[in-house]
Amino acid sequence: MIIYNVTINIENDVHDEWLEWMKTTHVPEVMQTGLFTESKICKILVNEEQGTSYSFQYTCRTMEDYKKYEEEHAPRLRQDVLNRYKDKFAAFRTLLEVVSSTTK
Repeated sequence: MIIYNVTINIENDVHDEWLEWMKTTHVPEVMQTGLFTESKICKILVNEEQGTSYSFQYTCRTMEDYKKYEEEHAPRLRQDVLNRYKDKFAAFRTLLEVVSSTTK
């Protein structure tokens, strides 16, 4: 299993609108690609000097699914965010492979 993690710091003056847009538009569009099985939005619990940070976690079954997302969907979806919130956020991406998982 692969987790595609996007960490974003968003400026406070657009925070509320951005978070609502992410929840109702962007994340659903990512999930509609059919390449991810789960998504989570996690607020990072640290006091930031500027803005608020979140971790967006998308789970896919295989690396091939992730690569297909990167090739066929990511450029358009990233551009949508840039068009709406240019200069209001910073983002970095991390790719994780689940090697062990325990649930209770």
